[in-house]
Amino acid sequence: MNIGYSLRIVGRIMRVVAALMLLPALVSAIYRDGYAVWFILSSVVILAVGLLPLMLKTADKNIYAREGFFIVAATWILISLFGALPFYLSGQIPSYLDAVFETVSGFTTTGASILTDVESLAPSMLFWRSFTHWVGGMGVLVFAFAIISLGDTRVVHILRAESPGPTYGKLVSKSKINAQILYGIYIALTVLEFLLLACGGMPVFDAMLNAFGTAGTGGFGIKNTSIGYYNSAYVDCVIGIFMMLFGVNFSVYFLLLRRRLADVFRSEELRWYLGIIAFSTITIAANIMPIYKTVSRSLRYAFFQVSSIITTTGYTTADFNGWPTYSQAVLLALMFVGGCVGSTAGGLKVMRIIIMIKTAIKEIRYSLDPRSVSSVMLDKKPLDRSVVTGVSSYIVTYSIIFFVSILLVSTGGHDPLTTITSVIACFNNIGPGLGVVGPAGNFSSLSALAKVVLTFDMLAGRLEIFPLLIWSVPSAWRK
Repeated sequence: MNIGYSLRIVGRIMRVVAALMLLPALVSAIYRDGYAVWFILSSVVILAVGLLPLMLKTADKNIYAREGFFIVAATWILISLFGALPFYLSGQIPSYLDAVFETVSGFTTTGASILTDVESLAPSMLFWRSFTHWVGGMGVLVFAFAIISLGDTRVVHILRAESPGPTYGKLVSKSKINAQILYGIYIALTVLEFLLLACGGMPVFDAMLNAFGTAGTGGFGIKNTSIGYYNSAYVDCVIGIFMMLFGVNFSVYFLLLRRRLADVFRSEELRWYLGIIAFSTITIAANIMPIYKTVSRSLRYAFFQVSSIITTTGYTTADFNGWPTYSQAVLLALMFVGGCVGSTAGGLKVMRIIIMIKTAIKEIRYSLDPRSVSSVMLDKKPLDRSVVTGVSSYIVTYSIIFFVSILLVSTGGHDPLTTITSVIACFNNIGPGLGVVGPAGNFSSLSALAKVVLTFDMLAGRLEIFPLLIWSVPSAWRK
């Protein structure tokens, strides 16, 4: 592995993160909350870390897949450890482990929180907490490479490592321009949501932070009762729709801009995604009708929660801990499904679900007629065998980590529902689970071991496991 040059790239990205930390310092100065010094100090520390690799001299500037995995894993771990400094140094989160948990939850757009009273945080801390969602949503390295220049052949391996999945497509030939297009669409949608929320009567600061959380499908609430605080059908509708939009593959928006409507309608993943949302919303609304009495209120709460859970955002307008068993079961299933590939959503992703189902059908047909020859089709095109194998390998690895995590978290002594759903919520980057970690609860009562395990799960879920596993493979470190 080309460690020297990989660390130099990590250093360049850390310097970008150091600059980003000056934004909450500016917010602190505007609101005069007295915490600007901690953001400036943290920025200086991160800048120093980013400058250290400059001392490494390396003539080899080749970057391949394993270097891409290393750069992504190292960057995400470092920004999590150093991004927690303002919370810890200021005393807003007294425990460094809790501060790291909160920061990882922010960057990975999970939204799981250890805070019992989020409204007690200073405005600058609330801004940084939600801004990590926005930066992490599209990808920290995607953001960095939209700004800095590195060379297309090097960038492509890194972007593949940060945004893995069954398919990887480029909108245009140049990776830097590709990153800029993605962030252009991302910014446009964020600004549009912000304007709609602000025009709907939401305070400007709240509208900005809630737009950050929606765009990154992160779900850090800035009120103790999350979006339910506003008690507004308009706000629920706007945020619910935008959560759904940010769960769509961003290449779909590029195709819409290019007026390639036929390609949009051909997307099988998009049809499944919208179909799952429609089915879940209608059936849950019917199930919770006795609670909310009217069709409109039932549809409102059902759609918002379905959109929030399938996109792994985690915003809430109701405590679904009290919903009927069927509604909870559907939401639990949606936690695994997730959004589309190429979106800011987490979870297994709809495309993987489609491929798994079609592969199972293919194997059943083969067992009935071994002489038959068929391929797994997606968008009326046969999938390469390596894609199907990759999905199967991912599911196996996912399952192993999932069950090991449950065993480790169970040592904390919480009930099975809390234990299992805390892992589901963190591994799939959702946020709230059920039981103690439900919409009305938080993760503060979990043991230190559980928080460490769930912190790893959040990173593994966001990076889709494999970049983090490279650290345990000896052959990856060889020259």
